[in-house]
Amino acid sequence: MKRVFRKSEPQQQLFESAKESLAVLGRGLRNGKVVKAGLIAGGVAALTAGSAGISALRRRLEGDA
Repeated sequence: MKRVFRKSEPQQQLFESAKESLAVLGRGLRNGKVVKAGLIAGGVAALTAGSAGISALRRRLEGDA
């Protein structure tokens, strides 16, 4: 169920909607699956950041040569 909020509505409704969504997610997945998904997503983010850092370092070193 998707809700669209107007600017005039209080932020409390947005927080309640997020809380309800997280509760539904928690009921739908077992705790172990959520942890695994989080670890995989974190690993992918770390690899991407590391790759970007190495590329930036290489470009900087090539520019100085």
